[in-house]
Amino acid sequence: MINFNEKKGFICDMDGVIYHGNLILPGVTEFINWLKEENKQYLFLTNNSSYTPKELQQKLERMGLEVPEEHFYTSALATAAFLKDQSPGCSAYVIGEAGLLNALYDAGITMNDVNPDYVVVGEGKSYSLSTLTRATNLVLAGARLVGANSDVSGPIENGISPACRALISPIEMATGKQAYFCGKPNPLMMRTGLRILGCHSAESVMIGDRMDTDIISGMESGMSTVLVLSGIATRETLKGFAYRPSAILDGVGDIVKAAKAMN
Repeated sequence: MINFNEKKGFICDMDGVIYHGNLILPGVTEFINWLKEENKQYLFLTNNSSYTPKELQQKLERMGLEVPEEHFYTSALATAAFLKDQSPGCSAYVIGEAGLLNALYDAGITMNDVNPDYVVVGEGKSYSLSTLTRATNLVLAGARLVGANSDVSGPIENGISPACRALISPIEMATGKQAYFCGKPNPLMMRTGLRILGCHSAESVMIGDRMDTDIISGMESGMSTVLVLSGIATRETLKGFAYRPSAILDGVGDIVKAAKAMN
C-alpha cells in the first residue's frame, strides 16, 4: 500500500472517479476535504475536452464541492498548448464543445472550415455525419488530424458514452491518416500536470479509473498509481494488461481511510 501521508501531490481523474454524469461518487467529499486539511497539492486532470476549468469548478460547486478553478487541467488545454507550440497562429476545423473551442481561441488559434492547418476532434454534441464528412475531406486535402484524447468511452449515469478515440476513428479509416492525441496518456499532459503541482513524480500519485490512460500515464511518469473501481475498470479488466497499479481501491474515499490508518 502507498503511504499517502508521505505524498505531496495528487493528480486525479474526474469522470468515474469524482462523479458519474451529474452524480457525485461516495467518499469524494471526504477525499477533497482531506487534501485541503493536509495541505496536499492537487490537480484534477481530465481527458474530457467539453468543459472549461470554470465550468468544471461550477459543476463541482453544484455538487457541494468547493474547488478553485486553478485546480483543473483538461485535454482541451493540452491540445491548445500543443498546437500553439507546434504552429503558433495556426487555424483549425474543430468538432467539439466550449471547453475545446475556448482553449484554442485563448491560444491564438483561429477557426477555419475551408483550408485549416489542423482538424481537431473532441467530444461534443456538434458531432454529426455532416461534420464528420467535412473533417474527412479537409484531412484528405492536407489538414493534420489531432484528437483531444484517446479515450474510447467514458462513464455516464446509465452506462458509457463514446469518447474521442471512437469518434475520430471514422476519419482515420476514411482517410488512412492517423491522429495525434494530446490527452492522457501523452507524457506532455502529465509533465504539465506535475509542473502545475510543483511536485516531483516520485512524491506524487495518479488516481484514475482507466488502465489504458490514467494508470499507464502515471506509471510511465514515475508516479505511484491508484486504480479506483468506481468508473470504467473492474478487477477483471486487469487481466488484459501487463502492468499493474500500485494500489486498487473501491473509490477515492479509501485513500482517506488508508492515510488515517497509517497515522
